[in-house]
Amino acid sequence: MASNATVQCPPPMKATSNGAFQGDNPLDYALPLAILQICMVVVLTRLLAYVLRPVRQPRVIAEIIGGVLLGPSALGRNTDYLNAVFPAKSLTVLDTLANFGLLFFLFLVGLELDLRTLRRTGKKALSIAVAGISLPFILGIGTSFVLRRTISKGVNEGPFLVFMGVALSITAFPVLARILAELKLLTTDVGRMAMSAAAVNDVAAWILLALAIALSGTGHSPLISLWVFLCGSGFVLCCTFVMPPIFKWMARRCPEGEPVDEMYICSTLAAVLAAGFVTDTIGIHALFGAFVMGVLVPKEGPFAGALVEKVEDLVSGLFLPLYFVSSGLKTNVASIHGAQSWGLLVLVIFTACFGKIVGTIVVSLLCRVPFKEALALGILMNTKGLVELIVLNIGKDRGVLNEQTFTILVLMALFTTFITTPLVVAVYKPAKTISKTEYKHRTIRRKDTGTQLRVMVCFHSTRNIPSLINLIEASRGMGKKEVICVYAMHLMELSERSSAVLMVHKARRNGRPFWNKGRDSDSNQIVVAFEAFRHLSKVSIRPMTAISPMSSIHEDVCASAESKRTAMIILPFHKHQRLDGQLETTRADLRYVNRRVLEHAPCSIGLFVDRGLGGNTHIPASNLDSVIVVLFFGGHDDHEALAYGARMAEHPGINLIVVRFLVDSKVVGKVVSVDITETLTAETRSEDEEILDDLKETMSKDGSIKYEEREMTSAEETVEVIKEYSRCNLFVVGRMSEGQLVAAMNKKSECPELGPVGSLLTSPEFATTASVLVVQQYRSELPLQSLASLKEPESTTEGDDEFN
Repeated sequence: MASNATVQCPPPMKATSNGAFQGDNPLDYALPLAILQICMVVVLTRLLAYVLRPVRQPRVIAEIIGGVLLGPSALGRNTDYLNAVFPAKSLTVLDTLANFGLLFFLFLVGLELDLRTLRRTGKKALSIAVAGISLPFILGIGTSFVLRRTISKGVNEGPFLVFMGVALSITAFPVLARILAELKLLTTDVGRMAMSAAAVNDVAAWILLALAIALSGTGHSPLISLWVFLCGSGFVLCCTFVMPPIFKWMARRCPEGEPVDEMYICSTLAAVLAAGFVTDTIGIHALFGAFVMGVLVPKEGPFAGALVEKVEDLVSGLFLPLYFVSSGLKTNVASIHGAQSWGLLVLVIFTACFGKIVGTIVVSLLCRVPFKEALALGILMNTKGLVELIVLNIGKDRGVLNEQTFTILVLMALFTTFITTPLVVAVYKPAKTISKTEYKHRTIRRKDTGTQLRVMVCFHSTRNIPSLINLIEASRGMGKKEVICVYAMHLMELSERSSAVLMVHKARRNGRPFWNKGRDSDSNQIVVAFEAFRHLSKVSIRPMTAISPMSSIHEDVCASAESKRTAMIILPFHKHQRLDGQLETTRADLRYVNRRVLEHAPCSIGLFVDRGLGGNTHIPASNLDSVIVVLFFGGHDDHEALAYGARMAEHPGINLIVVRFLVDSKVVGKVVSVDITETLTAETRSEDEEILDDLKETMSKDGSIKYEEREMTSAEETVEVIKEYSRCNLFVVGRMSEGQLVAAMNKKSECPELGPVGSLLTSPEFATTASVLVVQQYRSELPLQSLASLKEPESTTEGDDEFN
């Protein structure tokens, strides 16, 4: 007899509450509860990311661990907490927000993937990618038979085999890019090969995942799965022919340097949602449509950058971490109990690592890759990430993976990604291709002035380019071909933002090029500037790119300078000139970079304070007419500054004035009370005279050099004399000059890394339009006073009143 009783379902959550004063509990309403969940997720994941930063773990590890901690494995063991913060009735809203964020994140992932790079993938990288997919996939299928006989009884055999194979064969391209950048391996042979193989692996993983989803449908007829797969393929083909012309039309109507029309942004985002709706209707998941739209958007021009800027921070910072929590709420480590379950966890981890590492090593060795590099490649290819969680979540939602199997695979992904960085650090260190005996010229000053001068010029943005090019023009001497070789290094920050992976594509060949000779580089302002200068002058320009977090990018600068055997590194100052002539901070972290380079550089350093040297355009050699003043007090840094100034004086358009400051014999020892160690030693005095004698000999042959000696009685008088030369184009000074006069000026300043003279020339009270190059000569060990000036000051002054 049928029962008339009806099942009472709990009422759906209302969106907003009337407030606690009205007697409502905000946690019983969807919006305030979702806000609390998002805030908890963001705070916990960022805190974990900060804790794991010293061990160089990517943020995805913190987000996975955070999701597991918030779920039933840790905090969720308290049922009061779980029912209050993550009640069952709120999970629909949470999953919707998480998948909404995932939808747009996969659009960004597609936007990062340039299919043209896959066409240029070499046979070696392609072979490694195929091996890195095939063997783990086969072993995953083998492992699935063991799991089906133990903890996964009764699951649909076909979909389970495919899901296990896909789960073990995936390599996370975005996560791998960050690990390589953190380990300074992006531009090594291992890094380039790993990125190429991972890109191929990424595309193959999406195809296999589409197949797995098509097979996991609830329909009983295999024809339904075939129909789903064919319709999905038809959708991709249709989009491939229809969407690129539309996107290219939009991109052409978005010129460089102008804001992108909001209509194009909204239309593209609407197309992403529509594509997600279509693929969800077909039955292969909405994220596939978003991913396809991202792949089809043209990567050149400001259009793609504007899309990333509009979508990325909100999605990656707030909504995407919810996906990790959604995964964590399905992960219950307590479900793994007993020797059998833990044994299966070990089996899955071993199978995943063995398949990836051994498969990659064998093929790499067959391709004549050295064993250490092959081992590092195998470990790197074992990196998992977000795509792995997507596969597992879809498998869980489709009923292909039960709770215990899902938890085992999540822990496998967490473990394999966590061990990647420490294992690579342990087994692989890039061989240095240079010995100390080969690196002879670490300074500008040298006995053989006819040897090639190698200079590394660093820049952060297009703002630095014009003045740096004019500085290079002035530094090229008599213009003999190959007398000067300039390595132009673009310093690019690798942040936690997903679009940072776009920068990785710019580092493909040896030398870290930031431009290619193809047509696609024409829109890049940096490319245009340096290409034009290279053709107009006789300077050899070699492009480079450093892609690292700002906290460690100085390591890239120093390592590159050593590998290229440069004599000087020129760094832009962390302040730029405003319209009123005052200097303001561009980015505070650039100051940290400069200080670390000054401390660890393998050659001499020049800190360039730009006040518009030569204006906003490159000055041709025939039009160059500049006055450069070298302020000489004495000491090693002043020797290097004078050597650099003498080098510049070889240029026919440069007039050099060398001003030597001496202490008046009547007041020697009375200018300032200092320790004997702070005054010039006899050896340094001898070197001063030697380098000045060389200059005077050069003056007899070159009328463009003037030499003046000024006797000073006080630091105040010295400042007044320096002001007499404020109408020049460029000051070249030593960073830590030596002598009683400098010691009298060496007081607290806002920028002690510039030294006392450099601080004076950049202070607000010193009125000049001249740029300043502050030079530090390379020494195997910097003096204590020089090192002390690179430490964070306890307090700073608002100006440099002590110089007046």
